[in-house]
Amino acid sequence: MTQKHNIGWDIGGAHIKAAVINQSGDIIAIIQQPCPLWKGLAQLQQTVTTIMRKLPVAEYRHAITMTGELVDLFEYREQGVQQIIAAMNELLPEAELAIFAGKQGLLNVEQVEACHYQAIASANWLASASFAAKKVGNGLFIDIGSTTTDILLLDEGKVQTSSQTDYQRLISQELIYTGIVRTPVMAVAQSAIDAGKDIGLMAEYFATMADVYRLTGELNEAHDQTETADGAEKTTKASARRLARMIGSDFFPEELPRWQQFAENIRALQLKKIQYGCEQLLSGHNLPTSSPLIGAGTGRFLVKQLALNLSYPYLDFADLLPIPVIQTEITTADCAPAVAVAYLAGS
Repeated sequence: MTQKHNIGWDIGGAHIKAAVINQSGDIIAIIQQPCPLWKGLAQLQQTVTTIMRKLPVAEYRHAITMTGELVDLFEYREQGVQQIIAAMNELLPEAELAIFAGKQGLLNVEQVEACHYQAIASANWLASASFAAKKVGNGLFIDIGSTTTDILLLDEGKVQTSSQTDYQRLISQELIYTGIVRTPVMAVAQSAIDAGKDIGLMAEYFATMADVYRLTGELNEAHDQTETADGAEKTTKASARRLARMIGSDFFPEELPRWQQFAENIRALQLKKIQYGCEQLLSGHNLPTSSPLIGAGTGRFLVKQLALNLSYPYLDFADLLPIPVIQTEITTADCAPAVAVAYLAGS
């Protein structure tokens, strides 16, 4: 029997992430590509084709999870699930495909029926959190990405949640719609501190959190694969100019420290929002103080701060995995759901 590599796919509305594991269990590729799926399925086809061309010629077993069904290209989420699966099936006609269906695990694509769509929709969080739970037993799993934050309690090797949909998770605070790249600054706070004064923020798409974290020095530019709010360059000065617009000001180079401090203030407001979600979840559980906060996603540097604030140890998702054979700026922790379903496909 021919040995196959496993590819885990995490198909989002703005990015596609892929993780490849060989038959020995080694991670041989981690890829993230922009994919503005709201512009049409041709974006998905183009991005998947680009990723496949970057990979070595081999036989592959594909495991797919998704959140892309949420984009407004689709009238209903279930329609999105159906069309994404159909597109992947068409793109990889001779390949072995499996779809992650939440608590039901991986289903061969031939087994997937309409009754499974609800479980498939936006279930990527459960894949990565379940993988982490099996590795550490107890802890709080926090995945802060470009757009969203997932917070899940892990207890005795299982994810403790009664939520299955994004709607339910938004209520429980297990899903907080805030991230470190694409989130508009106006969605993080209505006011902030500038020069010692509390000032209202304009409800305009002038700047994103990528601008904030570029100014704090925490943004890995490899993670910012989205156009800026004004379509201009991705530099410190350009980010400061965009951030200044949020309070009706102009940017002058000699005032850069002012806007760096302003960015720090907005960072603190976003962190407070995420910490509140963590505290809400922890309040109903007696998580031992020796249990870690497990950080995943491109914004996991914030999880390190949360661990300090909440007096828990920090554990990076990447430390749960073998070191990848090929080192890139995109890591296993950046693409946790893709890695998780790739391993699930091989189990």
